[in-house]
Amino acid sequence: MATNSEIAAPAIAVPAVKPTTSREVKRVVAASMAGTVAEWYEFFIYGVASTLVFGPLFFPKVDSPLTSIIAAFATYAVGFVARPLGGIVFGHFGDRLGRKKLLQFSLLLVGSSTFLMGCLPGYATIGFAAPALLVLLRFIQGFAVGGEWGGAVLLISEHSPAHQRGYWASYPQSAACIGNVLASIVLFGLSTLLPKDAFLDWGWRVAFWLSAAIVFVGYYIRRSVEDAPIFLETYQRQKESRKKAASLKDALAAYPRKSFFSILLRVGENTAYYIIVVFSITYLTVHAKLPSQTVMFLMFVANIFQFFSMLFGGYLSDQIGRKACIALGYGGLLVWAFLYFPGLDSGSNAQILGVICLGLFCQALCYGPQAAYFSEIFPTAMRYSGASFCYQIATVVAGSIAPLTATILLRDYDSTTPIVVYLAGTILLSLLALAMLSETKNVSLHDVDRAHAER
Repeated sequence: MATNSEIAAPAIAVPAVKPTTSREVKRVVAASMAGTVAEWYEFFIYGVASTLVFGPLFFPKVDSPLTSIIAAFATYAVGFVARPLGGIVFGHFGDRLGRKKLLQFSLLLVGSSTFLMGCLPGYATIGFAAPALLVLLRFIQGFAVGGEWGGAVLLISEHSPAHQRGYWASYPQSAACIGNVLASIVLFGLSTLLPKDAFLDWGWRVAFWLSAAIVFVGYYIRRSVEDAPIFLETYQRQKESRKKAASLKDALAAYPRKSFFSILLRVGENTAYYIIVVFSITYLTVHAKLPSQTVMFLMFVANIFQFFSMLFGGYLSDQIGRKACIALGYGGLLVWAFLYFPGLDSGSNAQILGVICLGLFCQALCYGPQAAYFSEIFPTAMRYSGASFCYQIATVVAGSIAPLTATILLRDYDSTTPIVVYLAGTILLSLLALAMLSETKNVSLHDVDRAHAER
């Protein structure tokens, strides 16, 4: 039985919109990735700088190196808190105005906030105003990134054929890896070429200023694509019927169960991912005493490996189903959680790289299919709002606190066992959520819209 919150498609004849060709799909993928790489470069460079620079520069009056890093990670978490808000706002207007317009705006917003971070004076110059301004810019950065994901994956998902949606939609997922690789290259190069004092004084700022050039390239490429036919059809219906587009409230009211378990689905892999790409840098440099250049090189190689793993995860989900692929990844992560810290403590760079890559591969099997899966849950009229909200809320309860929680556990217990228990708990929670969800492989987005209208 339909509820008041559901948005039924009106029975109005709508002019046919030309379907997307294979060549056009590839162009959309390139445009979505260009901007996503830029945004994740900026988001991740902050995470790396939190460990290498921001602790002593913005939070110098603390009792230990780990405490200053904890303070920096707290500002790192602010970006995650802002992401659901960005997802709500961008989703609201993206379902009304189109995916492309909001993607362009989010790219400019995250680029300007990152550039300004590179201009900030430290605590020694302006006192408490320095960390305050850092938090404000981090919030704006997270707000923009919160709107980026939904627009990028939906632009591709709505253009893609159903039998290849998992593969094509995994490209924006893998773009995060490229952004991280670029961040690692820039920071590794600067920290290697410059004396330590020069790097801490001004060298790290160059990495933030370079975001302007990356944003310009991404924005230029994104101008060449248009919204998908299925969105244009929905937009035309709404315009002719003078019916207002669905809101986030409508999406959550119509699909409360799917929304809740979709949020929990992300908790395990999101926690594991940020433990690997952010906390591991802290663990290896502060606890295991590895040179920062060595750690950055290992992460550089691992992120290249994960790029291909992410695409494989999306491809595999088209073959065996979304649920089976994600379950395989979570099973691997559960085993990996108990192998990770012994590998990091091995003293062997090969073993360290091996356990990092193993974790990222298993995480990719969970994460790669999610772009298609989240797109297949909601009908077109509320897809941007619903998908963005569920995706971004998970980052608040998982990714935002993972590096902070792990660092506190290491400091307070001087042991990695509590971190392993924490990791395993989040993985089991996500496996339980996965069991409560249905398979969406090969579903037609038009059928999703029709089923919603008929409910």
